Amino acid sequence: MLRSILSFFGAIFSWVVTASFFIALTLGGIFWVYSRDLPSHETLAQYSPKTISRVYSGEGRLIDEFAQERRIFVPIEEIPDLVKQAFISAEDKNFYSHPGYDLRGILGAAYDAARSGGSNVRGASTITQQVMKNFLLSSDRSVERKVKELILASRLERSLSKDQILELYLNEIFLGQNSFGVAAAAQSYFNKSLAELAPHEAAMLAAMPQAPGRYHPVRAKERVTERRNYVLREMWQNGYIDQATYEAEAGLPLKSVQNGDYAPFNSQMPPRDYFTDEIRRQLSREFGQDEFFGGGLTIRATVEPKLQQSAADALRNALEQYDRGRGVWRGTGETIPPEALVDEASWRAALAEVRVPRDIPNWSPAVVLEIGKSDARIGIEGIEEDADGHWIPAKDVQWARKLNHETGKLEPKARVAGDLLSVGDVVLVRPMTSDSDGSFIRWTLRQVPEVQGGFMAMDVNTGRVMAMQGGFSYQSSVFNRATQARRQPGSSFKPFVYAAALDNNYTPATIVIDEPIKLNTPDGLWEPKNASGRNYGPTPLRTGIEQSRNLMTIRIAQDIGMERVAEYAERFGVYDDLKPYLANALGAQETTLFKMVAAYAMFANGGERVEPTLVDRVQDRRGRTIYRHDKRVCETCGMQALPAGQGPVIDNNRERVMDAVTAYQLTSMMEGVVKRGSGKGVNLPVPIAGKTGTTNDAKDVWFIGFSSNIVAGCYLGYDQPRSLGRHAYGGTLCVPVFNAFMRDAIKEFGGTAFKVPPGGHWVKIDRFTGQRLDDDATGANVIAEYFRDGTDPDWLSPVIISGFGDEKVVLPWEAGADSRGSTSITTSTGKRKVIPKRTDFGTMSSGGLY
Repeated sequence: MLRSILSFFGAIFSWVVTASFFIALTLGGIFWVYSRDLPSHETLAQYSPKTISRVYSGEGRLIDEFAQERRIFVPIEEIPDLVKQAFISAEDKNFYSHPGYDLRGILGAAYDAARSGGSNVRGASTITQQVMKNFLLSSDRSVERKVKELILASRLERSLSKDQILELYLNEIFLGQNSFGVAAAAQSYFNKSLAELAPHEAAMLAAMPQAPGRYHPVRAKERVTERRNYVLREMWQNGYIDQATYEAEAGLPLKSVQNGDYAPFNSQMPPRDYFTDEIRRQLSREFGQDEFFGGGLTIRATVEPKLQQSAADALRNALEQYDRGRGVWRGTGETIPPEALVDEASWRAALAEVRVPRDIPNWSPAVVLEIGKSDARIGIEGIEEDADGHWIPAKDVQWARKLNHETGKLEPKARVAGDLLSVGDVVLVRPMTSDSDGSFIRWTLRQVPEVQGGFMAMDVNTGRVMAMQGGFSYQSSVFNRATQARRQPGSSFKPFVYAAALDNNYTPATIVIDEPIKLNTPDGLWEPKNASGRNYGPTPLRTGIEQSRNLMTIRIAQDIGMERVAEYAERFGVYDDLKPYLANALGAQETTLFKMVAAYAMFANGGERVEPTLVDRVQDRRGRTIYRHDKRVCETCGMQALPAGQGPVIDNNRERVMDAVTAYQLTSMMEGVVKRGSGKGVNLPVPIAGKTGTTNDAKDVWFIGFSSNIVAGCYLGYDQPRSLGRHAYGGTLCVPVFNAFMRDAIKEFGGTAFKVPPGGHWVKIDRFTGQRLDDDATGANVIAEYFRDGTDPDWLSPVIISGFGDEKVVLPWEAGADSRGSTSITTSTGKRKVIPKRTDFGTMSSGGLY
């Protein structure tokens, strides 16, 4: 009997041992099979997570962020214990004691799944396993993935410390609201740093990994609260907080940014604008998309925030003034259905969803709630309703006619609000205030102009772009017209023709014939004209640029050769390849405002190359400088002390692109443009030089000007080019933008007289005739010109520039005692022509492409 019992138990034991052996062998085989070709866990030791790249202004203020995954990396030693304890309690309470996997947890999860018939499947992954899944494996729910996860987790535990593993987990995990890692999540949900979190807030973050896509703090408020309180209870039971703290924290309401309890983290940042978006575009090309959006770069921008606001305001005012002058009401084109207007909560919710620009200062979206006999009642986003409501009065609409979008025709001029507006229309409004005391008057309708434009300003010595505005509103149109729009510069290109001439034996007093030209081209007969439609005979070079004479410019380009003009334009960076056609001397070939402003800076600084930049410096995530714009060398900065009264000596290693005397001569001539010519609307307290531009049919209007230290440029035009109208010129539309911006810039940065380089001497001439005058001559016709040493012309027999062969020309002072008397000349066609007694300079426009 005893022997039979022992034999039975011996057999049982043998079966158990044999079964265990085969189970172990099977499991070993499975683990051996799946352990082959696994990704290397050792790469995690050098892991660099994708983190936010941030843009700062010169004062160190955060102005923008860029990221594919919004993550702020925080070393484990800087993560508060409270946050670590919350996640360990929620996800893996045995984290510090298990070898990478929790066998008891796995068996418990398997038992629950078997008992429920598969309906109650819960995870049993440790934090280490989750790290391996997030970094090296897929998220599919399969036995194969689980086995690989266990193998890699055990390996990782032998390679990294527990704190290193926890650091990877807390910085990598997705916690909803496009937030990766605990620091970004704390900012997204509470607008707080990790150190500022209370226990219930840390517990809420720890609740999110279970279902970050479903656990929304508003839509799933109850479920998130329950999960938060579960984490708090686990923290109490694990000894991280006491019972009183648990009960107090669990009783608090769930508060979040999404629920409106806290201001969003980006509320203190300005809205994204053209400047920072252009930084994104340029640095993405320079460093690559992945590095820019995930490299954690620290970018110091060149923008001057006050001047950026001035530039935006100046351009917007000009665009809006032109648009309202046309008297056409287009509105936003957006409407809200009647069922959404039944109560205030409904229309506010519907209005918040409408896509209209919200980055225009003092402008607000609104919806038309009621049309009265003459006025219209509106509801305004962010403005509380009052007893009488907010109204658009009839007198606010009487400037406009409604554009019928179906027929494309204009309706009669509005008399009452109902002529422009209908119930449910989404509009933009701003408060009208008193100029004297700023008191509120009424609400007034606004609209985004159809006409667009660009503006840019930069330091002439360093190339630092101080302000850039690429259109009326970034949220309305992200297309940057300062850098991306290719437009005809018109007469604003002429200084490059004159620069080439001055470097090729011309002087400011060189006489050029201003007479008709007819040229045969493959497209037919080309007969360019001056903007005034008149011709003025032999004229000094200075007057040609001051009055923007097209015919003189073409003759100069013909004389020196368009190949030489193209060489200068390409040297200055205006074009990569300027085609050598005479029409291009008048700015017919397209370029960008960005290139034009940068080229004008080289006139202003005496002819030295400057590269425009929007970025002073870029640092990587470890603080190492990987880009610096200013590469000049400070020769004395290494000295312990500088000699008394001396500043640092900086080696100016910039390339010279034009002769300094030429640069000054051209600058002086462009000062004349501002004082007497097409840019005479400039009215500023420091010396200014510049040039207007108006293209054929006024499709684009330009003005680019500069002081001794700042160059700024503006262009206006429709995105699909069409005429701006008969009275549109660079001097009338763009000069006011330049004036408004430069008034603020001069207050900040000042300005001096333009520096006169060595190598020249002064000669007084008659600016109407180019004739030399005595050194003590005075009068409205007298101007002192700066001549390069050794280049004085033969004043008695000056060279006359025709550009189209030899011509017999009677000079103005050869016609009689009156130097401004009638002059008879022989034109290039062989005809005789009488020049009027005196040119009416006050009637000259900006010239352009004709």
